Amino acid sequence: MDMNTVMIVTGESSGELYGSLLAKEIKSKRPDVHIIGVGGERMDKAGVELISSISDAFGIVEVISAYSKLKAAFKKAVDAIKKFRPDVLVLIDYPDFNIRVAEVAKSLGIKILYYVSPQVWAWRKGRVEKIASIVDRMAVILPFEEKIYRKAGVTCEFVGHPILEEIEAVSNPPIPPLLKGDEGGFETGVIKATLGLDSDKPLLSLLPGSRPNELNRLLPLMIDLVRQFKNDPEITSGKDYQFCIPLAPNTDERRYNIHLETLMEEGVVIKKGESIRVLAASDMAVVASGTATLQTAFLEVPMVVVYKLSPLTYLLGKLIVNVEYISLVNILSGREVVTELLQNRANPEDIIKGLKKIMFDTKYREDILNYYRLIKEPFSGKRASERVAEIIMEMAGWRDS
Repeated sequence: MDMNTVMIVTGESSGELYGSLLAKEIKSKRPDVHIIGVGGERMDKAGVELISSISDAFGIVEVISAYSKLKAAFKKAVDAIKKFRPDVLVLIDYPDFNIRVAEVAKSLGIKILYYVSPQVWAWRKGRVEKIASIVDRMAVILPFEEKIYRKAGVTCEFVGHPILEEIEAVSNPPIPPLLKGDEGGFETGVIKATLGLDSDKPLLSLLPGSRPNELNRLLPLMIDLVRQFKNDPEITSGKDYQFCIPLAPNTDERRYNIHLETLMEEGVVIKKGESIRVLAASDMAVVASGTATLQTAFLEVPMVVVYKLSPLTYLLGKLIVNVEYISLVNILSGREVVTELLQNRANPEDIIKGLKKIMFDTKYREDILNYYRLIKEPFSGKRASERVAEIIMEMAGWRDS
């Protein structure tokens, strides 16, 4: 086809957000570009013609149950590549699906940019060579990933992290990117009020992840946690806490109705698609391992990180994962800055122990915030979506209009 076309393929909530930010940036530079893709409602709103919706499968056991959906999405993606012959195919994370899509595109001579690297440094390191043999360029969002791919012979650039743009875009009142300030910074009371929360009460936010398997395992844990937290004499003798869960925008609430209703009965406020503002208003947080841990760090909120996988996925994972930590905060720091609680350790008693340490141990809390500021430095001043849009234009041979 003659029309300039970019195709963006993502597979889950955080990747879909990055796809939507990128699509907006491409449209602002080249309004005439036709953008097609696999994504969700945010990409749709950003002007992407969706050829298939995202399927949110994760983990070995989880992928098996989503197999037919993935198969259908794969066929649609391949058909679209053959029909539209995009100038550039942009793959966002989601390796099991995207590497197969890339193989088809490569056989047709289509230029491929992998944006947001799969976490190859954590598991299946052989994938680095595989990706290197298929893609034309890489744009990575963690500083240490650049070296990994360059070593494998790929043209690779660390472009910064798109969640910084999200923090700027969603912040109303504006939250300065990367900075809360040493004095406790922006007015959390004002943000609490805009969310319909009590501006005077401290806020504990709970982020149970965005994938179905995470929500199924972590929402029941959040219910038990809130009940025990409210009944802990050491905590209740101090301040009266309020609770909020900001669900990911693509969450189908009906699937978790029973859990969500129970949480609301316990006084937990449920917000959809508001994680940045909820975190900005928070005094501390309990966060499922994933991108949200980086959001929480960039907004300087002390946290406890939790994660639960199916026992089989976890056992297989232990055999193949070669990282000491699971949260990006600890991985980037190279030490345990925030408490990580996995599998059976992700229980109300241990989480509350971690939260009390944040509440009552001033030095511990200060250490966390100091490490957050160190982590943020390499990201400062970089605008990921803008830079990736420029890379796409360079690859396609277009000029900025």
